[in-house]
Amino acid sequence: MTDKLAFLKTVKPFSLLPEEVLLGVADLLQEVTYTKDTAIYLQEITRMKGVDLIAEGEYESFFYDSEQNKRVPEHHQSGYCYGGISVLLNRKRSLRSVIAKKGTKVYFLPRRDFRQLCLGYEDFFHHFTAEFGRRMLNDEFAHFVKRPSAFQDNFIASDQLYSRKIEMLVYRDLVTCPGDTPIYEAARMMADKKVSCLFVHDAQGQIIGYLTDISIRDNVVARQVSVQEPVQQVMDNPIVSISTQAYVYEAILLMFRTKTRYLLIEQNGQYLGFISRNKLLSEQAQSPFVFIQSVKLAQSVEELKRKWEKVPEIVYQLLDRGVKPEIVNQVITTVSDTITTKVIEGVIEELGAPPAKFVFMVLGSEGRKEQTLNTDQDNAIIYEDKANEQRELVRAYFLQFAELVSERLDTIGFSYCKGGFMAKNPKWTHSLSHWKRNYSSWMQEPDPETVMKFSTFFDCRYIYGEAPIMEELRAFLDEELQKPLGRFLYHMAQNALQYVPPLTFFKNIKTITKGSQEVFDIKKTMTPIVDLVRVYALKSRVFKTNTGERLEDLKALGEFTDTDFQELMHSYYYLMSLRLKKQAVQMIQDKAAPDNFIDIRSLTKIEQVTLKEIFKTIANFQASIKLKYTNSLLG
Repeated sequence: MTDKLAFLKTVKPFSLLPEEVLLGVADLLQEVTYTKDTAIYLQEITRMKGVDLIAEGEYESFFYDSEQNKRVPEHHQSGYCYGGISVLLNRKRSLRSVIAKKGTKVYFLPRRDFRQLCLGYEDFFHHFTAEFGRRMLNDEFAHFVKRPSAFQDNFIASDQLYSRKIEMLVYRDLVTCPGDTPIYEAARMMADKKVSCLFVHDAQGQIIGYLTDISIRDNVVARQVSVQEPVQQVMDNPIVSISTQAYVYEAILLMFRTKTRYLLIEQNGQYLGFISRNKLLSEQAQSPFVFIQSVKLAQSVEELKRKWEKVPEIVYQLLDRGVKPEIVNQVITTVSDTITTKVIEGVIEELGAPPAKFVFMVLGSEGRKEQTLNTDQDNAIIYEDKANEQRELVRAYFLQFAELVSERLDTIGFSYCKGGFMAKNPKWTHSLSHWKRNYSSWMQEPDPETVMKFSTFFDCRYIYGEAPIMEELRAFLDEELQKPLGRFLYHMAQNALQYVPPLTFFKNIKTITKGSQEVFDIKKTMTPIVDLVRVYALKSRVFKTNTGERLEDLKALGEFTDTDFQELMHSYYYLMSLRLKKQAVQMIQDKAAPDNFIDIRSLTKIEQVTLKEIFKTIANFQASIKLKYTNSLLG
């Protein structure tokens, strides 16, 4: 008893209690000893029966992420009390996973007795709430605490509408004019600044009203007011503002209550900017199509970056609700295309009109409309041929243009391509005639390197510019593909055989060790399908870029039977669904960079059996293409 009392006096917050209370507590303590490393608590699962006071040895506490990696690990030695926060603030569930190290001795205090101490001694209780508050200042700790245990129930609107503050939104800068400004000048200012709301201030600089497109329609045109009149005669009221510390749902309710379409954002008595009702509502919409519209309304690189960061949540929810992965790919691609287009328009506005017609095209997975969340930039520029005296001027413009576009896309989250397949690389920004020579030389002198380039650039799709330029390049390729292509198709087929499905001799899934995981690379597993379908598309001169669309056209042409088509479509998009969902979980739940490794132990038995059948299907098609192209075409 004496030893336990002396020990309690060294343990926070028990040291705050009167000695007569500690004597009673010491009598309640139960001794527990661990003779080997033992996992004793599992986060959000183990129900805490009380609290542990470490007398000797060590506890290791941490969060498990979806990959079973330890996150935010901590080591607790003698004198530490574990479980107080869990009992008081986490529904009696262990907040973290805990391993007791070999040779650890703890004193266990039952939950009922611990709660009585909290009720009777305020300082004792506040020790645990204060400790929790300090830990929540750690962003990573806070992320895992806030993550709901039923992750799939976390919907965008319900989660963010009530937790996001106004300061977290991107709002527009104020554009103002004096009240005596003529109406026509105010309208011209709105056009120049590209704003739909102009705020009006008095002689002291205080905002007294606002002018909108609707104000001009209703208060000027409909009433036939002279545009020479001062703007204060036709402006709208009242001015409604909200603090940066208010919540988003409060702003929406305030807008509906006051019937205003614009809110001024206020901090410490100063107006920082404004936000529109449409913008605010579009920020909260669950529909990916409404979300895409909100991307179109974005006004800055920073705002586009925030939009792209929301995409993993949308992807997870769509897949979890049973939306087909090919549709999810389209959503990702549409958001990506919209962001790229906004960036391009911004750069053109900054640099001035291009000196020649051009197309900005995307390549690889983006060109195929099969982007995932682990994506980088793959793009190029084709511009029209110009007279000799203009060539250098045109080229200089587009190289500068490409540099700015790539730099801003990188800032948003589309990292630079490690292989250099980007418009900012001078090799991939050229005139139409130069691009024709590129494709022709790759086809006439095929080898593994040129085949890789052709594969990347055959999967190209333009997203901005003059469609006739792309159409002319396609017409040129169509002519080239009607020439004898034996050697070229042989090398393309060899490329499709480069990656072998990860099956062992006994038809089990072959894995590699990555940390504590047994994984396979799902991207490499999908690559043979993309490659072999591309070979058939080249042979049949099918210019669709999407793998699914190519398969549909090839089936219509008789290159694939209905059974072949169904097997390849099912295989490819089943793998795509696994890949997208894994990446979304990594980004949202684990706050980690997405990758393409799937831990075989994370899959159900049914999923594992399905994968084995898919790998067999891929191997069979590879055998077919090997027989058809690499054996016969070389003769």
